[in-house]
Amino acid sequence: MTTTTRRTFLQVGGLAVGGLTLPGLLRARAQAPARSHKRSVILVWLAGGPSHIDMYDLKPNAPAEVRGEFRPIPTNVTGIQIGEHLPRQAAIMDKFSVVRSVTHTQAGHGMGSQWMQTGYPVTIEVNDNIHPSTGSVVARLKGPNDPGLPAYVNLPRQVSFGKAAYLGAAYNPFSPDASPNDAAFQVRNLRLPGRIDASRLDRRRQLLQDLDTARRDIDLRGDLDGLDTFYRDALDMVTSPKAQRAFDVTREAPRLRDKYGRNDLGQSCLLARRLVEAGVTFVTVQAGGGWDTHGNNFTELKRRLLPQYDAGVAALIEDLYDRGLSDEVLVMSLGEFGRTPKINKDAGRDHWPGAMSVLYAGGGLKMGQAIGTTNALAEYPTSKPFTPGCALATMYHAVGVDHRHVFYDDAQRPLNVLPEGEPIRDLLS
Repeated sequence: MTTTTRRTFLQVGGLAVGGLTLPGLLRARAQAPARSHKRSVILVWLAGGPSHIDMYDLKPNAPAEVRGEFRPIPTNVTGIQIGEHLPRQAAIMDKFSVVRSVTHTQAGHGMGSQWMQTGYPVTIEVNDNIHPSTGSVVARLKGPNDPGLPAYVNLPRQVSFGKAAYLGAAYNPFSPDASPNDAAFQVRNLRLPGRIDASRLDRRRQLLQDLDTARRDIDLRGDLDGLDTFYRDALDMVTSPKAQRAFDVTREAPRLRDKYGRNDLGQSCLLARRLVEAGVTFVTVQAGGGWDTHGNNFTELKRRLLPQYDAGVAALIEDLYDRGLSDEVLVMSLGEFGRTPKINKDAGRDHWPGAMSVLYAGGGLKMGQAIGTTNALAEYPTSKPFTPGCALATMYHAVGVDHRHVFYDDAQRPLNVLPEGEPIRDLLS
């Protein structure tokens, strides 16, 4: 009978977090330190490597084989220009900043992603986390801003290199594994199986109470103490109107949904705003995987990638400002590296870690800036070079995490949250 009850609760409360059940996620929440203030992060991850020279660091005076087809346009901040296919962002440049001089040395997708999502370089190409992702670190040290919600979410699906590594599966992200742009979008882990109605669930809740009380009476070591609490909390979250409401993007006005863009990226950005507003601390939005533009770079960017990205990110930034959340929520956009300045034979650009651009919006940071410069071909920084550690330390500063905090890995070696880097001073208030 005990096994049946446990199975029932796993069916009801299981979450897609790397094999961890929702009770385990809640257990991790309870172990997290108390929060000092409610800050949150929305990371827009441009998997594949976005072309910095076609987005935020155009070089109109470079040779044709470098400058490409796109031209810069003015923004609403005097003296700052960005790419012509980002007009909505250009109109709100005063509400975000771009760092044009982030640089590293890893040109492989796995190595670059590991470095930019964890702050730690690796020496071989990898396909999974060796070090904890930024979202997992924040989940471990901050917990959720509301106890009825997960601390860390990936949208619409789990992001590569977004896991917890040695911090443990408890700090892996929750993901709905479905696109909020789908008409039938549902978070399968936040609804009851069709064969279980509320009255049956209440009966099983009481049965679990009775069984765990009996088991505690014969548990001489006390190993089971508190276990039932986490299962009840898990059930409360699964059946909680608040959690279900937070994930229900259909509650948003159709006009606002249109403004974000009726596509995976736009609706994921909108859902990310709903989640941080409700109490999730860290959301990573997967901005597609099409940024690896080895061929037809300009066609792919202007027809699909940049219009969707421009609309989704601009709408997100404006929405947060309109709701008075710009100081509490940091939006950050980046990929694993930039693209080669020289256009290849397939009208594409290849991997280029020598220079890349990172966008920051809100989070109490200074906005309306273009920080750092690159050379005439956008190859390397010529002023204010910043490492991945600097880019991520700025994020940790905004969310209230000490980037020098020490964890211990499986071998009990001390490892800082970041091995190097300090917050970018130009962005600090």
